[in-house]
Amino acid sequence: MAEANDLEQVFENKIDAEEKIEPKDWMPEGYRKNLIRQMSQHAHSEVIGMQPEGNWLTRAPTLERKSVLLAKIQDEAGHGLYLYSATETLGITREEIVQALHDGRAKYASIFNYPSLTWADIGAIGWLVDGAAIVNQVALQRTSYGPYARAMVRICKEESFHQRQGYESIAVLARGSAQQKAMAQDALNRWWWPSLMMFGPHDADSAHSAQSMLWKIKRKSNDELRQSFVDQTVSQAEIIDLEIPDPDLKWNEQRQHFDFGEIDWDEFKQVINGNGLCNRERLAQHKKAHANGAWVRDAVAAYVKGKTGESGE
Repeated sequence: MAEANDLEQVFENKIDAEEKIEPKDWMPEGYRKNLIRQMSQHAHSEVIGMQPEGNWLTRAPTLERKSVLLAKIQDEAGHGLYLYSATETLGITREEIVQALHDGRAKYASIFNYPSLTWADIGAIGWLVDGAAIVNQVALQRTSYGPYARAMVRICKEESFHQRQGYESIAVLARGSAQQKAMAQDALNRWWWPSLMMFGPHDADSAHSAQSMLWKIKRKSNDELRQSFVDQTVSQAEIIDLEIPDPDLKWNEQRQHFDFGEIDWDEFKQVINGNGLCNRERLAQHKKAHANGAWVRDAVAAYVKGKTGESGE
């Protein structure tokens, strides 16, 4: 018992001193499980998030737009791989991580259960969804777990390009014909509230936020991150003459922040519980792609086994 207390104290001292916890360091089981939950959810979100954008690859309006979108989707796949690899340092296998998703024990960001109906949605996803992700992920560069923090450095650099690409795309539509501007406004109307839901429930209602803050896995609370996103996005919408779909949105001089309306938390709960517009479609597509790629994983495993066998290792 004394040894366990000593290890716990060493861990707490590292957290307090802003030192990174590394894979071989002792850590509380709760810390490890909390990281696995958050990091695997993050990885799944990157991979599942390829689907609503991939829906428009063959229908992009120009070859340039298509090549940019393809590059972005490839980036998202890479982000998923970084994060899966980082999660594996916690003593869980890639197979276990993916199986938890397929079994419904692991989640991904609720935003990706909404459909991409028009080309303007691709701009809205880049501007709003990736914009919300950056607000969260910049803080994660200082998370207490070393492999997670280091993965976030490159991911944030690439996500910043995605956000700018999306904003530029929707800005072009907003400056276009009346029909194009209406399409851009419609995309903003449909993606605004789901983007605010990305930060999770209010701090008081979050099952994990408080402990994650104590362990410095998270550096800012859900509500702080959501407020930052609203504050920065309102001015961006004004620049391209689009209107945030919130009649309660107004500047609060005393707080020096924007006040905004209440999120439909019933809708949020429905989506995260598997009853969103695209939940079943997204998961079914992931399972299909995973099954179709089984031969590649088997071939790689056989090659590795053969090479290690030849060397006698």
